[in-house]
Amino acid sequence: MASAHRRSVRCETPWTAWPAGSRVVVRSRLPDGRYSDALGELIEATPTGVIVRTKRGDVEVPAALIAIAKLVAPRPP
Repeated sequence: MASAHRRSVRCETPWTAWPAGSRVVVRSRLPDGRYSDALGELIEATPTGVIVRTKRGDVEVPAALIAIAKLVAPRPP
């Protein structure tokens, strides 16, 4: 019996297609192996990383440390 395989194509830097001002969450790897999330407004996105404006200030995350990043729903009123 033949099995159908779906092969997903993963974009290595999906955030470069997101417009500035989008609400995002970016999970990055910390030196000790844990993870940290930056949730907020996307200020800048390049192939080398992102800048996210969080409640605590701007957070710069280099692409090499990004474990996952995604668009999220607008902030509740």
